[in-house]
Amino acid sequence: MPAAPEQPAPDRAPFGARLGAAMDEHGPLCVGVDPHPGLLDAWGLPRSAEGLRRFTLTVLEAAAGRAAALKPQVALYEPYGAAGFAVLEELLEQARSAGLLTVADAKRGDIGSTMEAYAAAWLGEGSPLAADAVTLSPYLGFESLRPALDLAARTGRGTFVLALTSNPEGRSVQHVGGRESVAGAVCAAAATENARVPGTPGGSARGGLGSCGLVVGATVGSAPAELGIDLTAVRGPLLAPGYGAQGARAEELPAVFGAAAGQVLAASSRAILRRGPDVAALREAVRRSAGELADALG
Repeated sequence: MPAAPEQPAPDRAPFGARLGAAMDEHGPLCVGVDPHPGLLDAWGLPRSAEGLRRFTLTVLEAAAGRAAALKPQVALYEPYGAAGFAVLEELLEQARSAGLLTVADAKRGDIGSTMEAYAAAWLGEGSPLAADAVTLSPYLGFESLRPALDLAARTGRGTFVLALTSNPEGRSVQHVGGRESVAGAVCAAAATENARVPGTPGGSARGGLGSCGLVVGATVGSAPAELGIDLTAVRGPLLAPGYGAQGARAEELPAVFGAAAGQVLAASSRAILRRGPDVAALREAVRRSAGELADALG
């Protein structure tokens, strides 16, 4: 396992500051890179590593300079084995060269040395899989994520911790406790983390976003209010899947997120990806979605 560095990269601002600046410049859109087999078919691409690569790099070409971030779904690369991870590594490298932030949607969560290994893979300097941020699952206890949280802080990278997810099944765990809910405890822990490792303004109109973000689905409706969760107190970015093909519209997001609307990074995949494989059509879909979100969320 690669050793975690003791000091942050000297030329890398904290993730929250970099993300805030990207959202200000391009709008609060995160383009999902979800190479589902059905999408490969629709694009006329083979279900192979080469088809995966062509799909992935086409989405990158369309999103670069037009979206705040790119979110590859790691699970959809895994079925291709080493060849799939090679494509993912190429995507992360090329996105860095293009100045496009990446969120590895890996949903990692474990304990002890296993969590340390996950952290080193997705957040460690020198790892070919290192992204700007990674999604994490806190359901072995928020503090089980400590290796990733600490490594992210040292390297100027970020984390998005699952809190109120867009799938209906999530309620059976996340809503337990009502006003003292599991989700509320996760949000409070993220707020504490951002207070411990504060962000820097970085020239962003969004102010000092911390680098410990949350995943809060765009389709959760009134759940934050019903559970008594103040998302503004987190002071970190809110990755919001569910915008687009899953049914949430841009104009509905302010009602869901309230005063925290400026923290929202809305994720869209299928609504954009179905416009491929034509790059111009994909670019237009990215441009339109980013504009809608900017108008709705500021």
